[in-house]
Amino acid sequence: MATGTLPSVVSRYKVAIITLFLSVYIDIFDCQQFVIPFKSPSDCSGDEFFDISSLSCVSCGSNQLRSTTGLSCICKTGYQTLITDKTSITCQQCPTDKPAVITDGFGCVRCPGSLSDEGKCQCPPGNILVERDTNGNLLDEAMCEICNGNTPGLTVPNYSGDKCERCQDSFINSSCVCNPPNVLAGGLCFPSGSLSTNVNPSVNYAQLKFSVQSAWFVKNLYSSSAACLVFSNLTACQALGNMCVMNMHSFSSVSTDACGLFNTIFRSRAALSSTQDISYWKVNLPWLYYGDEPGLAGRVLQTDPVPIKFSFRGRNKNTDIRLLAAVYNVRGEFLRWEQVGAGNLQLCQGTTSKQSAAFSFGTAYQESCDLSVADLLDAHPEPLFYDVFLDLGGGENRKLLPLPTLVYNQQYNGRLINQESMKNWYLSRRMFVVDTLSGREKSTSSLPKVIRVASSVKIRFQLVPRTQDGQVFPPLMTVTYRDVQITDINAQTVTTTFAVEYEMDQNEARIKTDTAIGVMAGVALIYSLLKTVSWKRRIASPLIDAETLLKFLIFYAGDLANVFFAVTVGTGLYWLIFYKAQQFVSVLLPLPAQEEQFVTYVGCAFALKAVQFLHKLFMQVSIDVFFIDWERPRCKANRTVQAAGEPKRDPSPVSIWRTYFVANEWNEIQTIRKISPTFQIMAVLFFLEVLGFSNLALRDPWPILQRSSQEYTPSYSIMLRYGLSSTLWLCIGFLQVIFFTVFHEHFIEDKIRQFVDLCSISNISVLLLSHRCFGYYIHGRSVHGHADTNMEEMNNNLNRESESLCGQRGLLPNSDTQTFQVSLTNRLRLQYDRIREQIGRRNGPSRLMDTSSANQFEQRARGYQTMNHFLGSVIDHAHPDMDYIVRDKLMFERVIGMEFLEPSEKSIFYNDEAHTFSDVLFYGNEATLLIFDTLFFCVVDLASQSFVLAAVLTCVQQIIFCLIRNTLGRKNLVNKTLVDERFLI
Repeated sequence: MATGTLPSVVSRYKVAIITLFLSVYIDIFDCQQFVIPFKSPSDCSGDEFFDISSLSCVSCGSNQLRSTTGLSCICKTGYQTLITDKTSITCQQCPTDKPAVITDGFGCVRCPGSLSDEGKCQCPPGNILVERDTNGNLLDEAMCEICNGNTPGLTVPNYSGDKCERCQDSFINSSCVCNPPNVLAGGLCFPSGSLSTNVNPSVNYAQLKFSVQSAWFVKNLYSSSAACLVFSNLTACQALGNMCVMNMHSFSSVSTDACGLFNTIFRSRAALSSTQDISYWKVNLPWLYYGDEPGLAGRVLQTDPVPIKFSFRGRNKNTDIRLLAAVYNVRGEFLRWEQVGAGNLQLCQGTTSKQSAAFSFGTAYQESCDLSVADLLDAHPEPLFYDVFLDLGGGENRKLLPLPTLVYNQQYNGRLINQESMKNWYLSRRMFVVDTLSGREKSTSSLPKVIRVASSVKIRFQLVPRTQDGQVFPPLMTVTYRDVQITDINAQTVTTTFAVEYEMDQNEARIKTDTAIGVMAGVALIYSLLKTVSWKRRIASPLIDAETLLKFLIFYAGDLANVFFAVTVGTGLYWLIFYKAQQFVSVLLPLPAQEEQFVTYVGCAFALKAVQFLHKLFMQVSIDVFFIDWERPRCKANRTVQAAGEPKRDPSPVSIWRTYFVANEWNEIQTIRKISPTFQIMAVLFFLEVLGFSNLALRDPWPILQRSSQEYTPSYSIMLRYGLSSTLWLCIGFLQVIFFTVFHEHFIEDKIRQFVDLCSISNISVLLLSHRCFGYYIHGRSVHGHADTNMEEMNNNLNRESESLCGQRGLLPNSDTQTFQVSLTNRLRLQYDRIREQIGRRNGPSRLMDTSSANQFEQRARGYQTMNHFLGSVIDHAHPDMDYIVRDKLMFERVIGMEFLEPSEKSIFYNDEAHTFSDVLFYGNEATLLIFDTLFFCVVDLASQSFVLAAVLTCVQQIIFCLIRNTLGRKNLVNKTLVDERFLI
């Protein structure tokens, strides 16, 4: 049965596969039936035209060829057009007796003269071609009629050569012929001697270090200059001014270039009246310059405020900047009034909402893009020229304020004067954005050799000093041009930028900042000197040596870092609050260039704080530590030992496990902090990135946390970004410190006090020497006499202590004070060092030790026992020559961190209920760590402009330094206490 069904199963599978293949093939066919080949007019051959309906190349009919546009067909030379239908034409050859095709192509005619290359009649100069009579009937033979150039006709052929029209006014005297010695130029006839014909039609491209004989200048420079000078022709004067603008408004010793000719005409009009009562704007001339008086730029830009008051909020809110431009073409014709914005000065493409943000007062706007040279040539065949004005409003009495323009490339006898100080500036008026015309050499229709593009257009508003109602000086427009030599138009690109920026005089703020730093640095100097004196006392060294100077510099570095940090945070917070919260504009953010000094201060704060942090880290991993074990052997538990061949009963040794346990706890608390670093980083990132607090650092006046992606987002202010991030980091850090010290340590866990309790329960005291003769003492002597006991006895001891049935834990009778700052005598320290020499490094695991190393270990063990006995006896006042006293520290001593009394005869134990022994741990240096983390986070953020990266790197450095602190602190603990490293978990 199985064999019989196998063929049917296979056949069913074949049918299924074929069906699947057909369905896939049909689907593919259905998709491909909508695919068309790509064709453009340039792909069509000479006998084809591009059909705009079918988007394909279609063959022309017989005796036809493609038109110049490539979008239709025309008849060949010698063939007339016959109308057949509305969709196609038919071409018929002209008869031999009428070989010429008339101008419109719909007829043939005999010519009175010769034929042109296009097969049409042509007439001699001064004649017009007549092919139809007055009724419009086609003549059998065309006629050439001469235009009467003399009185009373005074006509010449028009541009098309088919009509006589009155000749130009400059010709009209008695005929339309410009006879010598008159000069014919640009279709005008100029009297001899009115202007030298020796003009310089070159355009200087200083960036490329060569000049171009411009075809446009060759054709129009003399005629425009002469027409402006002789006839005061308005468009000619504007065209001459445009050619000067295309030459970067530059002055040179050559008085026959465009700007030289313009200034010659300007000076000739000195006695004439001015336009709009502006002395720099002469009648019939465009306003190109403000004048060449030294210091004029400062008077124009910083004397009279603009009669507009800007406000960010309230009923009188006014943030609109309305700029208008009078637009002229290259021939000097006025085209229109135009609102400045997208489509003229802003070459980069963008949404209307984003580009309109450029004209919202207070918003620092900058948009850059790369533009294709080919696109620029297509979009800007001729330059447009703009005279920009600030619209002051006023309803029916609307007023305009001209915007001074600073052309960065302008030269004066080869000097780039506008790149010097303001007193040497030459302000101008007219500008363009793209010039693809002046760089054409052979003809105005040829490919340019060079194009000139406004690579930067920047409008700057300057706030009136100490204004309270938002007044500004006249805005300045700075234009920087780039010369681009054409090599490959499809591959070349040009970067262009449009920016609007705002500034105010920062001298007063800078002086106040420097004064604050100077005063605080002086206070820090005094404080560092006190620290150095305190350090000298604590190491019992009266000499001032190189080490003393180095210590002073390190102390001063830390205190100076705090000065820079406090000033920079205060400065950033000041700008953040006052700039974002103001109603009438009274302050503006510093420009990026003005923030360089602030960045320097931040860098100094970070570098100096890093020096302080590394110094503290080194000091912590090199302190002297010793655990004083108060436990004594109990006589009732003895052991048997061999002595001289006879057994002898000896007390059981004291267990080392309590010391190991205390050492482990000390090792664990070395890097605990008053904050959670992980929570700190996550909380800061949450506020900055999730809640959008980072938007408060943008260079605009709007305190908005969430912004739409459709809106323009300005750049970040370094000051605001630093002020925001540092303040946020510090606030979260302070809140954590308050939470841990007030709540967590009182109700959950206090590891510092727990360590002190552990010492008491373990019957172990701890001596910590951070300096040669200064340190800390934790009195852990058990009030019960023994701690090496069983669980029941331990529990009974704790119960007795809780019920006050035993003595108190303090060093002094009837005292609970267990922690002390100790100031040791030099004699005690010398004895400590002599015993300390016997305690050396552990060479290796005990199973690998040979006999000599075992003896060495025994020697160190005896040294440890000697040190334990010595320190215990000192605490018990067993050495009169090394005795000590206990006293309270004065308030002033606590504030300045220095002891007034020197321990000459007796050591001094200062009561320390604040547990300041944590100063040798991370826990007691939280302020330094918090400021260092803040500066590290801010410096990385300022360098990368990324809060996330700054958070990640801050977390990494915290982990690294914790690892270093733990590793080195662990080794120091092993070396100083003889605790085997294998027992440190």
